[in-house]
Amino acid sequence: MRIYREKTVLAAVVGIAALSLSLTACGGDGTGAKDEGAAPSPRATVAKADVTSKADASGPDASGSGAGKTGTGAQAAARTGSASGGSGSAAGGSAGSGKSSASAPACTSADVRVTVGKADETPTEHIVLTAKNISGHSCSLLQYPLIAFGPIQTAKDIPAVAKSKPGVPVVLAAGAPAYANVRIANGGAHEDDKVVTSFTVNLFAADGPAEGSVDVKAPAGGLAVDEAVARTGYWTNELRNGADEF
Repeated sequence: MRIYREKTVLAAVVGIAALSLSLTACGGDGTGAKDEGAAPSPRATVAKADVTSKADASGPDASGSGAGKTGTGAQAAARTGSASGGSGSAAGGSAGSGKSSASAPACTSADVRVTVGKADETPTEHIVLTAKNISGHSCSLLQYPLIAFGPIQTAKDIPAVAKSKPGVPVVLAAGAPAYANVRIANGGAHEDDKVVTSFTVNLFAADGPAEGSVDVKAPAGGLAVDEAVARTGYWTNELRNGADEF
């Protein structure tokens, strides 16, 4: 009997153990349903929502930060463009401060001091006019000198020699000179020669002869001028072989 009871107890223990294993395999509640099918507890729901919220907040923040960086990059590009624009304006401008040669204002009679020198020849057939910019700013010396060897109202116009016209505008920086070669005679004495001790020089404006003129004192002894043959070259930054020989 004792042996029978021990076997019965052992069988019961084995049966309980087998039942426990069966319940564990079925999901722990005997229904066979999985845990994820069960409704989460309020604490788990809050925790999950909090995690989701943090994840969502982290996503947009990172995206926003990226967008912010992109925006900053765009602003930097815009600033670079502005700087380039600003730098381009300063060049134009330096080409005025940075004006280009084409936009430098025309020199006026008050902007330049005009002096005269005889060419190194005997007898004197040519003189050289020098116009020095005394204005303190850049200006364009246009065309050629308008010379009057005598009273402006009655003096003969002195024509310009076309071949001496320079290919680029003559722009004088402050203190810079320009030159014009002028023929005043063909050599020797002529009955139409007149001796002048001073004469006047006028300049061109953009729309024609400018207002005002410059009185120029002739070298000692005066100049013997034959207006019938007199010619003037254009203003140029330096006298050139060929172009200024006439």
